[in-house]
Amino acid sequence: MLAAVSAVGVVLLASRLVRGTPDPDPDGPTVGHTGSMVSALFLLAFAIAIVVPWTTIDAARQNTYAESQAVAEAYWSAALLPSPVRERTQMGLRDYVELVRGQEWDLMADGRLSGEGWARLERMRREVTALRAEEDEAREHRTAVLDHIREISAARRQRAMDAATAPPPGLLVITVLTGLVVVFLPFLSGARPRGMTLVPLTLMSALLAIGIYLVFDISQVFSGALAVQPDAFTGVLPELRRISAGG
Repeated sequence: MLAAVSAVGVVLLASRLVRGTPDPDPDGPTVGHTGSMVSALFLLAFAIAIVVPWTTIDAARQNTYAESQAVAEAYWSAALLPSPVRERTQMGLRDYVELVRGQEWDLMADGRLSGEGWARLERMRREVTALRAEEDEAREHRTAVLDHIREISAARRQRAMDAATAPPPGLLVITVLTGLVVVFLPFLSGARPRGMTLVPLTLMSALLAIGIYLVFDISQVFSGALAVQPDAFTGVLPELRRISAGG
């Protein structure tokens, strides 16, 4: 805000101190310079508002596959644990996947995860940690399961960060304001387009509106047109069933 006020002050001071020829024309150098700078600022803000969420969404999608793969690996390793810990751990992993792809995915559209997911991972970790393993091979199996549960927890923490990630509000405000200035600058400069001259201006305004709508639509990772879907967790369920059937 201080920078904006200072810039306005500089313009007013320059208009008083600097002498030159008047420039009242709508297509004069003042309007042309202002229009090009506003357009550049809009394109910069618009590009950032599109590219940053797009890359975040792509990274979040890859992370869901990493998490589901860690679930599959934990399921494989749990098959080597003694009963009944083996059955409870595998059932816990299946229930965890069902929770994530169902109830929790709806919550992530609001930027949060369920507490039940964390609680289920903690219960599995405590139960496997409490498993008594006197032989080296049994200890290795227990360690492998715990390592994979830690991988699931790490991917889940990243997913929580992705769900809460959004572009800075100031960036969205600048995108909207500069877009409006780009549309109304001809009118503000004194031009009065009529007839066919309104056609390109109308098309530009419509495209700007669509672009700004897209900026808001993709600003959240798990909602909107480019939202990450629970495909990774849906796809891992048949694999878990195959592992159980093979066991």
